[in-house]
Amino acid sequence: MPIAFCLYKYFPFGGLQRDFLRIALACQARGNTVRVYTLEWRGDIPAGFEVVLVPVRALTNHRRYAKFSAWVASHLAAHPAGRVVGFNKMPGLDAYFAADACYEDKARTLRNPLYRRSGRYRHFSAYELAVFGAQSRTEILLISPLQKPLFQKYYGTPDQRFHLLPPGIALDRRAPANAAEMRAEFRREFGLQEGDLLLLQIGSGFKTKGLDRSLQALAALLPVLRCRCRLIAIGDDDPTLFRGQARALGLADRVRILAGRSDIQRFLLGADLLIHPAYNENTGTVLLEAMVAGLPVLTTAVCGYAHYIAEADAGLVVPEPFEQARLDQLLAHMLNDEPARLRWHNNGLAYAEDADIYGNAEVAADVILKERQ
Repeated sequence: MPIAFCLYKYFPFGGLQRDFLRIALACQARGNTVRVYTLEWRGDIPAGFEVVLVPVRALTNHRRYAKFSAWVASHLAAHPAGRVVGFNKMPGLDAYFAADACYEDKARTLRNPLYRRSGRYRHFSAYELAVFGAQSRTEILLISPLQKPLFQKYYGTPDQRFHLLPPGIALDRRAPANAAEMRAEFRREFGLQEGDLLLLQIGSGFKTKGLDRSLQALAALLPVLRCRCRLIAIGDDDPTLFRGQARALGLADRVRILAGRSDIQRFLLGADLLIHPAYNENTGTVLLEAMVAGLPVLTTAVCGYAHYIAEADAGLVVPEPFEQARLDQLLAHMLNDEPARLRWHNNGLAYAEDADIYGNAEVAADVILKERQ
């Protein structure tokens, strides 16, 4: 019987989606067939994958997700699978890839108490309980140790159901032997002159990733430094609000916002700094992708993978509680200190040689397939 994977949407440039694809391919490589249940699939379908587009509609996302789960359960009853693996929280999972932070904690600490009377809250709270509840049997593929205490606080989830995965950084993000040539070609293509500084921000969900904070920090630079800087943001999101913010800050000619794309390595090699001042981020895979490419990182401590940047001395981390003035200060410092950027570059490349940050797909496949062996 196949391994059934469930995720609401697949598109080529999302971090969750890339994790799903690597794990599904790792299971397939061990001789298993792969079936995918999804509401939407964008991009090529790997050879051998059976993609089932779930034909449900609703006026709200949470109602649509409830219909999705019910439809999948009915289909699985008629077409059984050996294991059911979810990349979104839902009932009926044998294993769940915990890419999202604890919903219950956010609902209770970041929302008005009246929010917990809404249908949206009841849906997502129930679906999280179905995965993490003490009586559930779902195995949890954990990618951020910071979230485990929160899940256990609200649900009493037993320790033995958590399986901490190493980060899953694709090897093609590492700087190749011809990195210098690729960097020079990229900078020629984008019209970057000697002395110009390129800030890069990568990630779908511009609001959550803190693009507004990046724009404010760029605008706060002294004019002599700001005129040397450009910012490119890449992600699968609506850029309208942020292009408007850039215009209001006088940065329209300094900022480009691009749709998700497959040649990210070129940008990592061609930029001078990755800025990622996220409001919340369970992990932050792009932080490690930048580091292994030799790109210095400026990020926020709220990101689950920020500690790798500190441990490797591959950039700087804005402490919590976040202050915009502190981000502004650290950005100016990093851009002004060329020797430090070279040190962070070299430290990132050195860390990439030995760190256990590449194998989460294989470890995840071990957990998913364990009971079938």
